[in-house]
Amino acid sequence: MGPSRTTPLRRTFALPQYPVRIGCASWNIPRLSAGDFVARGSHLERYSQKLSCCEINSSFYRPHKNETWIRWAQSVPADFRFSVKMPKSITHVARLACSSDVLSAFLQQIVFLGEKLGPILVQLPPSLEFEDSVTTNFLTLLRKSYSGEVVLEPRHLSWFDDRVNDLLTAYQIARVAADPACVPAASDPGGISSLAYFRLHGSPRRYYSSYSAEFLDVLFSKVRHRVATARVWCIFDNTASGAAIQNALALNARLHQ
Repeated sequence: MGPSRTTPLRRTFALPQYPVRIGCASWNIPRLSAGDFVARGSHLERYSQKLSCCEINSSFYRPHKNETWIRWAQSVPADFRFSVKMPKSITHVARLACSSDVLSAFLQQIVFLGEKLGPILVQLPPSLEFEDSVTTNFLTLLRKSYSGEVVLEPRHLSWFDDRVNDLLTAYQIARVAADPACVPAASDPGGISSLAYFRLHGSPRRYYSSYSAEFLDVLFSKVRHRVATARVWCIFDNTASGAAIQNALALNARLHQ
């Protein structure tokens, strides 16, 4: 069964100016990278002068005040975008079987980003197997009140077949292309073809390892292949060692050469 035809509550924003956005899962600027950014301003203000997007991960752990979302939106240029990670109370505690009140509380927060809001990231726990009824009920609930971009990062092998891909496409959901990938298919985008979201966690040591120039060359080729037909996001999540921001700057340089 396809998505509900109920008119979504969220207004539709203009599409991003850039078909490719490169950024990190944090806007913190490590000391070793400080020389690549202007000296004045908050970390977010400085970061947003060089990179076009950022993934907000803190929303996974706790809610934020409306004033915080507004301040973030006002700190960045007009063409900057944030993706936002869905709370673990929905993905890991409720395991997608959440109430409408819990989901609404999250959606009511992120609207304060205004036009700076990009995709919602729904990252699932590795132990969560695909269940058709649970997933369909969750996506129906989500699409009743939210019409914006959504990307899903499943981490159990049961999510990677044509049946699931068709379901995600029906609900206009993009599947994350992840590294490291839990199965080979997880390294490529899935779901709708108009949005590709690459999420790079670091390999071989997750969250720490920097990516080689050779890996970035391959990633750049994948991006270039998609850019004619899709809006592309590349988010580096290897932030624990400070490698993410250098990898993002390197890929961004390739893009603009």
